[in-house]
Amino acid sequence: MTRLAITGHRGLSLELEGEVDRMIRAAVAENTAVGENTAVAGNTGVVGVSCLADGADAVFAQAVLDAGGSLVVVLPAAEYRASLPEDYRPVFDALLARAGKVVRLPFVTPDSHAYMEAGKRMVDESDSLLAVWDGLPGRGPGGTADVVAYARSKGVPVTVVWPEGAIR
Repeated sequence: MTRLAITGHRGLSLELEGEVDRMIRAAVAENTAVGENTAVAGNTGVVGVSCLADGADAVFAQAVLDAGGSLVVVLPAAEYRASLPEDYRPVFDALLARAGKVVRLPFVTPDSHAYMEAGKRMVDESDSLLAVWDGLPGRGPGGTADVVAYARSKGVPVTVVWPEGAIR
């Protein structure tokens, strides 16, 4: 069983999200095959670790479920759901309902500190990190660039996926 965490950009255009979806599904399939080859005690496939934010997180979570994997959801704060786009919340609810495990961090307000702690928790619970990242510095603390830097500082392998030439 392979535990794969996700970090990635939010607010992707529909075209970019479609390209990212294909890249994520390929990465999940590769990790599912690795997980099946290293299965222990009947556990196979991939465990996806995600905060279920709109964008890359949601695409990843659905890809993991579609591949027969399971989800560990890390919720950064008690008010996290309310911070998500209103039209995305039904998707969030459906994905959360399918989680095998939910980790609730002790923060009330979803802010940069809570997001960074959630990113650290995901990395700490995983064998590797999939980053849907354009390679640019973060727009604020606790974002994709910071989670990638944390994973690298801990020696956790990072796979970056981003469509060539795409602009966020």
